Order: sequence, then structure tokens, then C-alpha cells
Amino acid sequence: MLALLRCFVYLSVAVRVTALALCMGLPMAALAQVTQVIQNPQGSALDGPVRFGILPLGGAFESRSDWDPLLAELSRAIARPVSVLSVNSYEALEQAIQRDEVDMAFLSGKMALDAVTQRRMKVVAQVVRHDGLPGYRALLLARKTPPLNTLKGLLAQPESWRLARGEKQSVSGFIVPQLQLFLPNHIAMETRFQSEIVGTHQTTALAVANSEADVATNNTADFERFKLRFPAEAERLQVLWESDLIPHAQIVVRSEYPPELRRRVQAFLTGYGRAKGPRGDAERVVLKSLHDLAGFVAADNGSLQPAARLAYQLAKQSAMTAQWVNDAAREARLQRIESGYAQQVSVLKDVSP
Repeated sequence: MLALLRCFVYLSVAVRVTALALCMGLPMAALAQVTQVIQNPQGSALDGPVRFGILPLGGAFESRSDWDPLLAELSRAIARPVSVLSVNSYEALEQAIQRDEVDMAFLSGKMALDAVTQRRMKVVAQVVRHDGLPGYRALLLARKTPPLNTLKGLLAQPESWRLARGEKQSVSGFIVPQLQLFLPNHIAMETRFQSEIVGTHQTTALAVANSEADVATNNTADFERFKLRFPAEAERLQVLWESDLIPHAQIVVRSEYPPELRRRVQAFLTGYGRAKGPRGDAERVVLKSLHDLAGFVAADNGSLQPAARLAYQLAKQSAMTAQWVNDAAREARLQRIESGYAQQVSVLKDVSP
């Protein structure tokens, strides 16, 4: 009886919507779309435009403008419309992914790791830059003029410095500087500085150049871009520290999409900018505007192993240096970290297309 009642309610909704559509004079194609949403609410998002989320590198408008030409070509290659979600923060993009408002995205290591291990996405490609290196480096920037302009002075008295840093999801803006420089020197970025500004790499570099902060986290790729766009401000800055190599960002796609669609996306990306002649030249211009990229290479979930390792090391080191009520509490936290890392490694072993 309950099943019959549910069926009646479902049919009555469909009938009401159909009647409304006919009264409004909607064409049959539109009526079919309305019926499709009712009959298949879970799959409707997969039948609509592919929603592409962009990691915020500069401003939201700037990021979108840079990606528009490539995404227009992608739309034609996969015979599906592609819409763009460009946001001002890592957190906003992460929330959109959690709400299932993103089907494909350009993400750095930690966000790509979370998308794959928590949000049912798969890696299809990884970016390549013109320098040919397999990654980039995190940086600390400061003004060239004293007194707050040496790494030794920073580590000796962090509470005298104003910090401009990336969001906690940012690999080069937070995770790597915290892991490789600050925590080894018993400095927690969130608590030891006089004040802090949190924003994009462009925002943090400008903050130091304009004397709104004394030191900024950044990275080699973004700082090169910054030098081209803000040469006068860049001239005021110097690099105090740089990290080990960090793997480049990835393109991820929802695992609910058919493998054939993911393969077509991968084929398009890996072929983009590789052709000879005018078309290839035009594509290479687009890639250069995208963070000075040279193109994309095929990748799978296994490419996120270095990102998982970095996140694991940071969590473990943070736990070891934190204050705990007793040793048992610390040990419980460390065990959770080990268990979570093991689960991530297991998920990343899925390298199916």
C-alpha cells in the first residue's frame, strides 16, 4: 500500500508539471526536459552542462577569462556544453564541490586529494609548465629594505612580523611552508605572527609590496606571473626561502561520468597545444595565459600520492608539536592520522580510467 501511495504521489507530480507546461505553451522538447528531471532527478546533473570549477589564482574574473577559450574548445570536443564556476577562495570552491555543484575542476594537490578521496572524482590529467620541471616551489617573500627582511630575523621573532598567507587548503600558501619551515622551527603560522592576511598569491605578494604585511607565502609559478603583471611592486620584493619541489595541479572529473567521456576529456587535454600550425599556435597562447602552462599530460589518481604524503606529514608533525592533556590523547590523534592516511593511499590505488 505504501509503495502504491508513493507511486501515486510521483505520478501526480508528473501530471501536474506536464499540465502546467502544456498550459504555458512550452514546446515538446522543453516538456521532455521537465519530464526527464522528474523521472531521473539523480542523473539530471550528468545530462546537463559539465560544470568546470577553477582554482582561484588571481581574481575570479581573471581566472575565468583565462580559461574560457580552452573550455569552449573542450565543449566542442566532448559535444557537451561546459559552464564555468570561478570563485575568489579555495574555501568557496571546496564548498561547491561538497554540494556536488562541480563536475570537473582544476585543483592543486590538497584540494584534488580531497576531491578524489571524499567526493567521488578521478584524476585525468596533470599540468606541465614551460620550465619542464615536474613541479614548483613554495616561497617566502619580503621587502628588500630593512629591518624586517631576513629569514634569520623572521625565525627569531615571528611575533614582530605581519604575515600574508594562503588558505589552509593551499599547498604552497600554507601546507608546505608550515611543514618544511615553520613547524621545524617551533612556529605555528596561525598563532605566532603579529597579524595575518589570508588570500590568493597575488593578494599576499601585493600586501608585502605595499607594506600591508612583512612576509608572504607564495610560489615560483605565481611569482613569475606577478613579476609580469606588477613589475614595479615585484621590484620591491625578495625571496627569503624556497621549498622542495611540489607536484603540479591536476584536472579531476566526477567518477559518475562514463569512462568514455573521461577518456575524451583526457584526450582533448593531452592534445591541446601540441599541434603544428596556426591552431596549435593559438592554443599555446591560451596555455601561456593559464599560469604559463606548456600543456597537460595524462595522469590518474596515483599522481596524488605526493600530495597525500605532504598532508600526512603536516598532520603528524602538527600533532607532535601540539599541547595535549596527556600522552594517550596524543597517541589517539596519531592513530587517527595513520588510519586516515592508509585509507587515502588505498583510494589512490584506483587508477582505472
